[in-house]
Amino acid sequence: MSVLVYASSTDGKFKKSAFEVVSYGKKVAEQLGTDLVALAINAADASELQNYGAETIVAANNDQLATFNAKAYASVIKQAAEAKGANVVIVDSSVDGFYVAPLVAVAMGAGYASNVVAVPSSTSPFTVKRKAFSNKGFNNTEISTENKVIGLAKNSYGVHENAVAGNVESFDAAVSDADFGVKSTNIEKATGKVTIADADVVVSGGRGLKGPENWGMVEELAEVLGAATACSKPVSDLGWRPHSEHVGQTGKPVASNLYIAIGISGAIQHLAGVNASKVKVVINTDPEAPFFKAADYGIVGDAFEVVPQLISKLKEFKAQNS
Repeated sequence: MSVLVYASSTDGKFKKSAFEVVSYGKKVAEQLGTDLVALAINAADASELQNYGAETIVAANNDQLATFNAKAYASVIKQAAEAKGANVVIVDSSVDGFYVAPLVAVAMGAGYASNVVAVPSSTSPFTVKRKAFSNKGFNNTEISTENKVIGLAKNSYGVHENAVAGNVESFDAAVSDADFGVKSTNIEKATGKVTIADADVVVSGGRGLKGPENWGMVEELAEVLGAATACSKPVSDLGWRPHSEHVGQTGKPVASNLYIAIGISGAIQHLAGVNASKVKVVINTDPEAPFFKAADYGIVGDAFEVVPQLISKLKEFKAQNS
């Protein structure tokens, strides 16, 4: 028996979430008194995972898997789990993770717990704590099946360096056209900026910015903070910003360490999609805006006055500490 984690990567580079699931998987393996195995698919340097506790790393390098495909990746994860005798599989809770985890669970006849935020409180019965009710509450879920799949919520456990002397094994995964189902013919990616999925800090704007011509200060604040830029649904619907930046329950979910909302009133769908962020800051002229009830910090004021001052102070702080 062992614990298998799928360490996701993009263009050969591991995402931060990959190091988090390996860190988490190491702790779960210790609780179960077993070994940790990490699966990397087309990673440039799979040995990086040793720094976070992966004693054994299986590297599946296959040109057919160059582009993420949930069905094909689920097949590879299942094959790796069977090859290593793993009955606990851990993936991240990225968009790809949400696609692939249920498919792995079905293939393995496993119980699946998504949005897990802590190591198991008990291993017999196997019980994990999960976010529930659009991140407004928690529940404790018991997985009674022999095989188990866990989806770890982003930024819930953290990245913990734990270097071990591990080994990297080549894994020849058997994939065929039948494993793909749907094939991607073209993928357009945003380049040159931090993506919402990987960002620790997100700066988001709403209709309070009055028009796309005023987005410069959002981008400047994001640049100072090393953050991703985002927007509310009305903004993307109006065409002020691309739909790829729309965050919320009907857009991309955000679980950043810091979320700054500028000129966003806080519709329930938006709050549900960003509620997993650890610290939320709102800047709005309306003191009755719903976002103030959900925020950790709030500034009642005109964004066109507040944000430039915030940028200036941050630049000054960075200059003094550089």
